[in-house]
Amino acid sequence: MAKSTLSADLRSGALVYHRLPKPGKLEIQATKPLGNQRDLALAYSPGVAAACEAIVEDPAEAAELTSRQNLVAVITNGTAVLGLGDIGPLASKPVMEGKAVLFKKFAGIDCFDIEVEQKNIEKFVEVVAALEPTFGGINLEDIKGPECFEIEEQLKARMNIPVFHDDQHGTAIIVSAAVLNGLDLAGKKIGDVKIVVSGAGAAALACLNLLVSLGARTQNIWVTDLDGVVYKGRNTLMDRWKEVYAQETQARTLAEVIPGADIFLGLSAAGVLKPEMAKEMAQKPLILALANPYPEIMPEEALAVRPDAMICTGRSDYPNQVNNVLCFPYIFRGALDVQATTINEPMKLAAVRAIAALAREATSDVAARAYGGEASTFGANSLIPNPFDPRLILRIAPAVAEAAMATGVAKKPLIDLEAYREDLSRFVFRSGFLMKPLFAKAKADPKRVIYAEGEDERVLRAAQIAIEEGMAIPILIGRPSVIETRVKRFGLTIRPGIDCELVNPEDDPRYRDYVQTYLDIAGRRGITPEAARALVRTNNTVIAALAVARGEADAMITGLEGRFLSRLRHIRDIIGLEPGVCDIAAMTLIITSKGAFFLADTHVKHDPTAEEIADMTILAAGHVERFGIAPKIALLSHSDFGAADTPSSIKMRKAVKLIQERAPELECDGEMEADTALLATIRDRVLPSSKLKGVANVLIFPNLDAANIAYQFAKVLADALPVGPILIGAAKPVHILTGSVTARGVVNMTAVAVAEAQGRAAAG
Repeated sequence: MAKSTLSADLRSGALVYHRLPKPGKLEIQATKPLGNQRDLALAYSPGVAAACEAIVEDPAEAAELTSRQNLVAVITNGTAVLGLGDIGPLASKPVMEGKAVLFKKFAGIDCFDIEVEQKNIEKFVEVVAALEPTFGGINLEDIKGPECFEIEEQLKARMNIPVFHDDQHGTAIIVSAAVLNGLDLAGKKIGDVKIVVSGAGAAALACLNLLVSLGARTQNIWVTDLDGVVYKGRNTLMDRWKEVYAQETQARTLAEVIPGADIFLGLSAAGVLKPEMAKEMAQKPLILALANPYPEIMPEEALAVRPDAMICTGRSDYPNQVNNVLCFPYIFRGALDVQATTINEPMKLAAVRAIAALAREATSDVAARAYGGEASTFGANSLIPNPFDPRLILRIAPAVAEAAMATGVAKKPLIDLEAYREDLSRFVFRSGFLMKPLFAKAKADPKRVIYAEGEDERVLRAAQIAIEEGMAIPILIGRPSVIETRVKRFGLTIRPGIDCELVNPEDDPRYRDYVQTYLDIAGRRGITPEAARALVRTNNTVIAALAVARGEADAMITGLEGRFLSRLRHIRDIIGLEPGVCDIAAMTLIITSKGAFFLADTHVKHDPTAEEIADMTILAAGHVERFGIAPKIALLSHSDFGAADTPSSIKMRKAVKLIQERAPELECDGEMEADTALLATIRDRVLPSSKLKGVANVLIFPNLDAANIAYQFAKVLADALPVGPILIGAAKPVHILTGSVTARGVVNMTAVAVAEAQGRAAAG
């Protein structure tokens, strides 16, 4: 076997990673409760018989009654593990587990990895074909060529579920997307270009087959391998798949066929393409040097002799990484969701075009963070998307599903493709479904949102999304030159000053007016003329708050940098409180695998009074309703319904009474322990007459310590996604975020702010 080139540090770390805290990378988890005898009777004997009988009567019921339709097998015999060669099935198991993890991580697909001790083609096919009742799809992996061609061909003929050899087709799809975009930039047509290939294994031949489907001509394709040029009449290292590309030629080496080539595709070995060969290629050549870890030519060597070249590698430390994770999870996602019987050529071509189109869009913040914080716009260094771009599933899966339906291989066609696209957002942003009502409201009537930290990358990305989706009219506070530079650096297409308004804190013509407004509002709260002039020049939160107070913006977002409480002080001074409200509070939404929960007060009041708790609860309920959720409110304590008479429990009891007097329509109760709030079975036993029914989704805490600790625990231990903090009680829509917020978090809070501004405008 080939020896890997891992450093000692990486090797040691990888072994620890696989060994601890438990061996391997996968485990099985039950999706249904097994907490009592009744659950056991439903899950297994005797209740399971009902599901079995239903499938006997209609085999299609297996997709609804079992996990089969979301279950893929990753199957290998370990004969061609990337970079390691024929290491056998047992040693390949860590790779297959890793592939299964990628399926789950990127597309929510469950996987069993299956390692088969069998090199005989017919026997291997028998093993895999016999597994069809278990799986919704088969991903063949790390099987050497040419056996892999025969295995896939036989399995596709025998099985009525998708069979996909990712080493072939995954690479081919990404390569084809890069070729489409590279040729477009070069101003060339695929039917005219000369393609030279080094390597004639499974991936290389699959790439050529797909390029031919896109319009490449076989007479323009030159293949080389260990025996040199593939030519007609050659008898060594030939097979029926390679024979398709045999040329009538006297040329025998790569050096002889490379001159004038528009595309070099390398899937062979390091250093095969010499700089002097690259120099002889056509103008604006596309070089795909995909050997790992060292490509056929290093990008810097190629660019030294051909600065006009566009280059792709298989490495993550260079632009244009050809990584199969770009497509295979999403192709299976689309195929499984329509119960496709195969993955055919039109489905693969649909994936190619979807990937190529995505590369032309502005790069997402997630992808940019994964690649050092900077992003490239579409061009020579950005022919294909980054593997961590979260939009891949939103583009590829629907394209594949649509192609499956169009070609008649979908057993369960989608009724509403647009609804399917929206449904897929759950794999991208866990807040997708919950935020949908607010995004819809925001798009219906966009409002002006001013961002105090307008130079921050997260704000710039959020502003672009807000503009593209028509959900807000951004106003950015920041130095124009800095914003212009960062927009270019991050690969964004927003045009500051054209697509959105800029407020330059160093030179804005409204400076004197803002100072006077500040003095008018806060002059009797300790703000002197000198302090007002200094703060309006230097404090972006003050500028944003004054813009909202003056009616020049409808809502504001601040807090990505600096201290929460210092910003809150300015908000209190300039924006003030809603009529009748005791003080401002903060509510944070956390989205967990168990559902969405709103926690208050997570950031402001250290020890709120009963009156303040009643205020924040009623205000919180109004915000929760904007999400399209009926608030079910629990006032929490360490005790249940009078079980203890401590100051905090007495306070929460008093707050409940105040809420019942002021807002009797709310489904609210307390004081109660957290498990009593979240488990109706406990609450029904403790107090069957409780007004609160089901699971509480709004949790009101007795003090800041309890609320913030609960929020932090949920965020870390439950892998919860936070949205907020959502400031409640201010006279106008203002929100102070925290330094850990992402660009998507800023987008979410923009929708919250716009929806709130709409509500206030409607109320007069």
